[in-house]
Formats: sequence, structure tokens, C-alpha cells
Amino acid sequence: MLKSNVKVKFAVSFAACMIIVFVLLSLLPVNGEQEIYDNVVRLHVIANSDSDDDQRLKLLVRDRILETVSENGKYDSIDEAVVGLEAQKELIAREAEKVLIAQECFDKVRVELGYEDYPVRYYDNFVLPEGKYTSLRVIIGDGAGKNWWCVLYPPLCCASSAAEQEEDFLAAGFSSEQYKLILQDSKPKYKVRFKILEIIAEAFGFDY
Repeated sequence: MLKSNVKVKFAVSFAACMIIVFVLLSLLPVNGEQEIYDNVVRLHVIANSDSDDDQRLKLLVRDRILETVSENGKYDSIDEAVVGLEAQKELIAREAEKVLIAQECFDKVRVELGYEDYPVRYYDNFVLPEGKYTSLRVIIGDGAGKNWWCVLYPPLCCASSAAEQEEDFLAAGFSSEQYKLILQDSKPKYKVRFKILEIIAEAFGFDY
């Protein structure tokens, strides 16, 4: 009788586990949604400190970076964007330091291009999930102040409307389904899907 009860409990537990697995699999990204992580270049500007003046300077530097990147080429793919931004790192640092010098600040600026972990970030019309992205990091002075984030590719930092943002995403190779995934009105589905990815990644010890 004891063995019978154990078998029944095992069967119930196994069935419950299988149901959970199927539910999780049904919520995983489909239609190439994983490519969202691979087709975006983020901009991360870090202030010297949290003082009012350093935060003001951070925004001036941000504006000059956006002007510099915009003036030096329009990219048709993520690969072009990475190559172009890599070539501009020294120029971006020089231009940022010119802005600081004009404000009688002599902090040095470091510019790095590589992978960086980003938290979930909500913008006016869309949301990007937490994860590793290609990132242009601009570090002012000690880099101990608050951050400013944006999206350099597709060029969304300067997009003035939802229509322009959608055009930029589609031009960068996003499918309509991928774009719908990151719209603000899809936040509940998005949160569930990408939280599941995070749990699975942690369980198996890999980055997503």
C-alpha cells in the first residue's frame, strides 16, 4: 500500500512538473524575439558625481555625443553601427572634453564600446528588457554619478514621435512581431516572457 501511495505521489508530481514545463515553453520568445538583444546599441553616459553641476554637464555631454554620432554617419545594420562607433571613440571623447572645457571643467572622458548589463528600461512608447547589450559607455571623470541611457542604434535618442521610432526599428531589421513585443502596451506579456528567460539562464548558468 505504501509503495502504491509513493507511485501515485510521484506520478502526480511528475505530471505537475510536465505541465509547468509546457506552460513555460509556451511563454518563451518566438518569432525571432531573441534577436532584440542582438540588434540594439545602447548609449550609457555616466556623470562624474551626483552634484547638480556634474549632472548638468552630463546632459551637455550627452547632447554633443548625439550630435557627433549623427554627423558621422547613418548605419544600415548593427554591424555597421558597431564598426562606425568603434572608429569614433576618440572623436567622441575629444568632443565631450571640449564641452567640459567650455564650462571650465577639466575632467577626462573615457569612451568604451563593449557588452554591458542593462536593467529593464521604459521609454515613452516602448520598453527594452533587462540583459546584455552592445553599449557605448561614456564615463566623465570618476564616473560616480547617475547614469543617462538611450538607444543609439536604431537611432531612437533623437526620434521625436512613435511613428519615427517604429520606422527606425523596422529599418534596423526588426520584424513587426519583434516591434510589438517591446511596445508599452505589451508590458505584462513581456515581463513574464523575459522573467522566464532570466530564471532559466540562472538555473543553467548561461547568459541570455
